[in-house]
Amino acid sequence: MDPQTLPDRERALYNAIKERYTVAFEPLRIKEYQLHLLRLTDLEQILDGRNPLQDVSAFPFWIKLWEAAIVLSEFIAGLPQERPAGVLELGAGLGVPGLTAAAAGYTVTLTDYEEMILDFERVNAAASKLTNVRFALLDWLKPPEMERYDIILGAEILFREEFFAPLLGVLRKALNPGGVVYLAHDIKRRSLKPFLDMAEQEYRIAASQRKLKSLDQDKTILLTRLQPRH
Repeated sequence: MDPQTLPDRERALYNAIKERYTVAFEPLRIKEYQLHLLRLTDLEQILDGRNPLQDVSAFPFWIKLWEAAIVLSEFIAGLPQERPAGVLELGAGLGVPGLTAAAAGYTVTLTDYEEMILDFERVNAAASKLTNVRFALLDWLKPPEMERYDIILGAEILFREEFFAPLLGVLRKALNPGGVVYLAHDIKRRSLKPFLDMAEQEYRIAASQRKLKSLDQDKTILLTRLQPRH
C-alpha cells in the first residue's frame, strides 16, 4: 500500500500519525475482500512504559488485531445480504469487521472513544478504497441520540464489567427492533458469561464456536447473536 495514493485528507492524517508513531500498512484478506490496515509496529510508543500484564486496563486494546475480529469479519463476509443495511461497529479499533461489512456492500458506521482511533479507521477505510463508511466518537457512558441500525457488531469489547450496563443502554438506543447484534470474543474471556447473563433478560441469545489457527496456539472464538425479545 503506497500512502501517496491516499486521498488528500487521509494522506494528511497518515502523515500526522507517522510523526507520532512508527506505523506500517499490512494487507489483510477476508474471504474475497482485500483490506489494508495501518498498524503500530512499536507498541512501546503507546504503552509509554506501562505494563499491561500488571494492569490490563492500561492496555490500549484498539491497537491489536484480535482473532475474534477476524472471525467476526469472516462471518459478516459470508452473510446473505439484503443490501443496503445499516451496520454499526462498537469499539471498532482498527475497524476490520466494519470495513469487511463495507466491502460487502453495507453502509457502515465505525465508533470508538478517541479521535486518534477514528483517524486510524479513516486511513484504513481510504487505503481499502471504501467510501461507504462513517466515523463517530461514542462514549458508552454518555451516548448521544443515535440513529438505529439493522446490525451491530462488536469484537472483544467485553473487558470491564462496569461497562456492561452502559453497553446494553447503547444497544437499546441503536438497534432497530428487528435488528441483530453479533459479538465475537475469545471463549476464555471470563467477562463473557456475566454479560450474556445480563443481556438474556432483553435478548434471545444463540452462540457458536469457531476455531482460528494461530502461530502460537489455536484460538476458540465464541460468536454470539443477540436478537431483541420484543
